[in-house]
Amino acid sequence: MSVEAPDRLGLARAPLERCVGDVERFLLEAWGRTASLHRGADAAGFADLLGLEDVDRFVTTTGPRVPYVRMVRADQPIPEAAYTRSGRTGSREVHGMLDPARVLRLFDEGATIVLQGMHRWSEPVTRFCRDLELELGHPCQVNAYVTPPSAQGLASHADPHDVFVLQAFGSKRWYVDPAPGGGAPIETDLDVGDTLYMPRGTPHHASAQTEISGHLTVGVHVTSWRDVLRDVVAGLDDDPSLAGDVPAGWVHDADGFAAELSARLQLLAVSLRDGIDPIEVADRRAERFLSSRAQLARGALLDRAAPLEIDDDTVLRRRPGTVCVLRVRDGVLRVLLGDRRLEMPVWVEPAMRAVVQAETLRVGDLAPELASASSRAVLARRLVREGLLSARDAR
Repeated sequence: MSVEAPDRLGLARAPLERCVGDVERFLLEAWGRTASLHRGADAAGFADLLGLEDVDRFVTTTGPRVPYVRMVRADQPIPEAAYTRSGRTGSREVHGMLDPARVLRLFDEGATIVLQGMHRWSEPVTRFCRDLELELGHPCQVNAYVTPPSAQGLASHADPHDVFVLQAFGSKRWYVDPAPGGGAPIETDLDVGDTLYMPRGTPHHASAQTEISGHLTVGVHVTSWRDVLRDVVAGLDDDPSLAGDVPAGWVHDADGFAAELSARLQLLAVSLRDGIDPIEVADRRAERFLSSRAQLARGALLDRAAPLEIDDDTVLRRRPGTVCVLRVRDGVLRVLLGDRRLEMPVWVEPAMRAVVQAETLRVGDLAPELASASSRAVLARRLVREGLLSARDAR
């Protein structure tokens, strides 16, 4: 099974290209191997993802709680109690709420504000992160670090996953040691729009310069072949090579244990060789990945504000940023919407192919693929309910 290219998945602008420029060259020369630097050509940089005004509003007016915000300083830990307070919401006491006055005082003293898990609560970051996941095929997460002038947020450390650092505002000086796979050390200033990539295990630290600095750290949790093969073996629960128990007293008969193990390994090798279909394994992993990404459902509540009457004259529009990948398995059409999976009768596939290929769709135009007007209306209504299509956004 092949997965559609990013532009077929509804991505307006490929995020990986924003980060690295020449994607093909990056994947060939740097990905998983060595740290690399890309200078941004767009003056706006990553302002659509993070701005100082956005941080100010979030910290001072929205009442966030830990762990979505924390504060760090390279020279000493900062306990949560130093920047949070308690209060009441309804009849319940709520702890860990950010105290803006304390946060600002610590910030003035050199502490960095960390906005954690932005891929879960910031719509622009969620969309960027989800689209990057679809390009790479690996889960991503995003934190933001806002550091006062001449301060350092974290001591030198290495992350257990690959990292893209996106400089959103201000500048920061980075010190990067060689990655585990090799490469030269990097000492450079990141300015607005610049990106620094580091493979997992790359030691690094950074310091803000003469102004407030804000950057996004995109963590990429790369799936290893070890993970894939473990899943394959785990799927052989009923295989005879895995049946039975190790006998009592085996520690006193190492030769007998080794002989039995050897026989079972041979059985397992036969099962892996003859009983595993690599295409099916790839299909199932891709299906699971393409139905478990972040949900992007903006507008779904508005679509429910009034009863939606759908007939052949209704014009529907593909909701921006949505994903729809079709797969047929075991006589069932599986519709992968990025964050979930729908199952439909296989005879609906031609109509769904038409839906996937259209940005704007008049329901009656599905007649060549779906002869019944009532069936067309039922399908369209379900796709609106599932968030793939919208009548409100149609033009």
